[in-house]
Amino acid sequence: MMQPIDFNGLDTTVHGPLRLAILTALKLNGALDFTDLKKRLEAADGSLGLQLQKLEEAEYVRAEKAFVGRRPKTTYKLTAKGRSALLQYLDTLERLLKAMKQGDGAG
Repeated sequence: MMQPIDFNGLDTTVHGPLRLAILTALKLNGALDFTDLKKRLEAADGSLGLQLQKLEEAEYVRAEKAFVGRRPKTTYKLTAKGRSALLQYLDTLERLLKAMKQGDGAG
C-alpha cells in the first residue's frame, strides 16, 4: 500500500513560485547577485526583494553585501538549511507524481 502524501508537510516558505525559483536558481548556479537573479527569473525588484527577505528570515538564503567601486552589490547564497528544505520539498512532489502515475484512473 502506498504511503499517504502529507500536503500539510509542504514547506510554504519554499512553495511560493518565486521563492521556489530563487532556491532552484541558487542550487543550480551557486551564489548569484540581485541583478542576476532578477534577470534569470524575470522578476520585478520589489517582488524579488520581498521574497528574498522571507527566505533570509527563514535562514534559507544568506545575503552578503559589498561595494563594487561605489555601487552596492548584494550576493545571495543557499544555506544548508535552505538546501535541505528545497530537497525535502522536491521529494514530496516526487512522491506525489509517483502516486499520480500509479493511480487507478478513477478520477
